[in-house]
Amino acid sequence: MNESIVIVYRSKTGFTQRYAEQLAGELGCAAWAERDAGPERLRGCRTLVFGTRAHAGRVDGLKRALRLQRQSSARLVLFVTGAMPGDAAALNAFWRQNLTEEQLREIPHFYLQGGLCYERMGPVDRFLMRGFAAMLRGKKDKTPEDEATERAIAHSFDCSDPAFLRPLAELLREAP
Repeated sequence: MNESIVIVYRSKTGFTQRYAEQLAGELGCAAWAERDAGPERLRGCRTLVFGTRAHAGRVDGLKRALRLQRQSSARLVLFVTGAMPGDAAALNAFWRQNLTEEQLREIPHFYLQGGLCYERMGPVDRFLMRGFAAMLRGKKDKTPEDEATERAIAHSFDCSDPAFLRPLAELLREAP
C-alpha cells in the first residue's frame, strides 16, 4: 500500500466518497472518511488529498483540510465534487471565491462533477434546494443558464464518471 498518499473525504450524498474510493483503488493508497482522519493517522503521509463537496458556493470543510495539512506537514491536494457541469468561467470564479491567491498557486485543486441525490440529502439542504428551484420557477426573463439549472435540479441525477479523476490521478502519480 502506498502510505505516502492519504485521501480524506467529507461526503454527504456519496459522490465524494465514491470518487475518493476510486482514486484510492487506482493509486493503492488509503481513503478515510474525515471523521476517521486525525494527525496520528496522517503521520508519514507526504501528500494529503482532501475531497469534499461544493456547497452553497463554498468548499465544504476547507478549514478542516487546511488544519489537517498543517498538522501533518503534508502537501495538500484538493478535489471538490458538485452537481453543475465544469464550466471554466464559473469554476474559476468558484476557486477565486474560496482560495487565496497564494492557495490558488500552492494547492492543486480539481472539480469533479457528481450529481444530486435528494434521497441522501439532509432536510436543510433539501429545503434550500426546493427554495432555489421555486425561485427559478418564478423568475421572469430567465436566461438559458437559469432554464438549464431549473431542469437539472428538478430531480436526482448522477453524472459522475471515473474519467473525471484522470488529471488528479496523473498529478498524484507524478508526486514525489
